[in-house]
Amino acid sequence: MRETAARGLEDARTRTLRLTDFDDGELTAQHSVLMSPLVWDLAHIGQQEDLWLLRGGNAAAQGLLSAQVEKLYDAFEHPRASRVTLPLLTPGEARRYLTDVRGRVLDGLEQADEERLFPYVMVEQHEQQHVETMLATHQLRDGEPLLGRGAALPPGRPVPADSVLVPAGPFTLGVDGDREPWSLDNERPSHTVDLPAFRIARVPVTNAEWQRFIDAGGYDEPRWWSARGWEHRVAAGLERPLFWAADGSRRRFGIVEDPPPDEPVQHVCFFEAEAYAAWAGARLPTEQEWEKACAWDPVAGRRRRWPWGDSEWTPALANLGGDALRPAPIGAYGGGASAYGVEQMIGDVWEWTSSGFEPWPGFTPMLYSDYSAPFFGGDYRVLRGGSWAVGGASIRPSFRNWDHPVRRQIFSGLRLAWDVEAPHV
Repeated sequence: MRETAARGLEDARTRTLRLTDFDDGELTAQHSVLMSPLVWDLAHIGQQEDLWLLRGGNAAAQGLLSAQVEKLYDAFEHPRASRVTLPLLTPGEARRYLTDVRGRVLDGLEQADEERLFPYVMVEQHEQQHVETMLATHQLRDGEPLLGRGAALPPGRPVPADSVLVPAGPFTLGVDGDREPWSLDNERPSHTVDLPAFRIARVPVTNAEWQRFIDAGGYDEPRWWSARGWEHRVAAGLERPLFWAADGSRRRFGIVEDPPPDEPVQHVCFFEAEAYAAWAGARLPTEQEWEKACAWDPVAGRRRRWPWGDSEWTPALANLGGDALRPAPIGAYGGGASAYGVEQMIGDVWEWTSSGFEPWPGFTPMLYSDYSAPFFGGDYRVLRGGSWAVGGASIRPSFRNWDHPVRRQIFSGLRLAWDVEAPHV
């Protein structure tokens, strides 16, 4: 287990360094008010590793940075838009700090109790989440491409544009630490939930399907939008997904291209997803419905660790890890289907659900007590399944992401659902 934890930390660091191996000007610039300068993320990753793995979470203990400098990397105290004005570490200083912290962490890991490795994996997940955030920053950046076109993906295959029935009945929602030791507090504890029957789309909504929504005037018809959604659409001037242009092209990491028609649409906010679902005669799934369709095996009467079963992820089963720099075409992962036959539920795009972010019954904060609890009950919507940018231990069927309903810079898409009594495609 120590080897697994060490490998996870190193994999995350490899990704971090790849996304920050550029001139200082790229790292210190603020490419969008929605995001931090990359150099802030770089040092924040080290600061959190220092806090949790060298000081056991004791913020009062002296870290490798002075208390005054360390406060610059408090995500609660400094909003993203203001971080560029702070006297941050230079890129060189941030890299040296990361190296110093990691060397000490690996020395400590060699002596760590095999039963007490959760903090190491929690820190790995934190870094992987910031890698995804840094990828979003790169996508918002103007200028010549820095990351290339991305690695090759499996080809798609024809898949029916239909839905599958998930019959009514109980299932196990959430997980416990004995089965998923790296799960975070908001995923726990496991508990039984009895859901009515519903239908869920076999695959996510594609670029071609979204283009039909645009062509049908979906952005111009208030009847498809909630009151809040329409208010935001008007105020923000939404007309198409973020990074799509009026001529039908899109910009992806500095490359202008046509959106592949069979690729899951991404960079849409919750309000857009909600409006599309209404236009399509559907709705967004709840996160409970999503998790049942993803992880429940009705024949065995138990959860699977992954949609496809209990075997670990491989590149043949889902699009994760970030190398592709885009979602895979529909039908690329038939072997990754859930027990109900639902495909591409892990990776590719985060999928908006209709659910607000609330604790499961019996919720208990983990050692990082502010990870989830401050956000419960706020103006958030839950997203499920991860995206192509997710890496390492930072995704599983029980993982719950959340964000404001107006967010579009994240790698977010959607999948449709229906009540069984309602018409559906």
